[in-house]
Amino acid sequence: MGAHCDDIAIGAGGTLLTLCHARPGVRVDALVLSGGGSEREQEEQAALAAFCPGADLRLTVHKLPDGRLPAHWEEAKSAVEELRERTDPDLVLAPRTDDAHQDHRGLAQLIPTAFRDHLVLGYEIVKWDGDLGRMAAYQPLSPEIAEEKVRLLQEHYPSQRHRPWYDREAFLGLARIRGIESHARYAEAFAVTKLTLNLGG
Repeated sequence: MGAHCDDIAIGAGGTLLTLCHARPGVRVDALVLSGGGSEREQEEQAALAAFCPGADLRLTVHKLPDGRLPAHWEEAKSAVEELRERTDPDLVLAPRTDDAHQDHRGLAQLIPTAFRDHLVLGYEIVKWDGDLGRMAAYQPLSPEIAEEKVRLLQEHYPSQRHRPWYDREAFLGLARIRGIESHARYAEAFAVTKLTLNLGG
């Protein structure tokens, strides 16, 4: 899930590529709260198809105004609950609850109200707020996957290329740091609010 088109790909694009390459035909239900009916939705459709090769991808993009999620709480909550009604995932990828962007944080706070018994990994998005922190879970990325992620981000989101933080150095730099932390060349890192173990099963 993402608050904006490109959130999912930036935060977990390498993880999606890794997962979809390893499990052809895996079902991916994607929900984005803003950008519906715009060029951003078209970008997202093409991008997620590329980030989820061979997957059974089902994407829903809503039209909540960018930067205003707290004022549209009911609509956002309904969107999350509608997704939950049609899927029972093994894994939920969503923003972190301590993300500095109000839209990201708002969506993250809604996730456990609908996905109560699921593994939720909170992805990170580098931004000027400087909200990166200590993470709990890592998905190592091969150099090939890390490079593919960066290439797909540049290829599929032309509307974002003008942003000063939207570049190869930022994406690969963060992946390199998270790789160091997880004894890999590259990695994506995730926050985990709650984790249930079954060590006797």
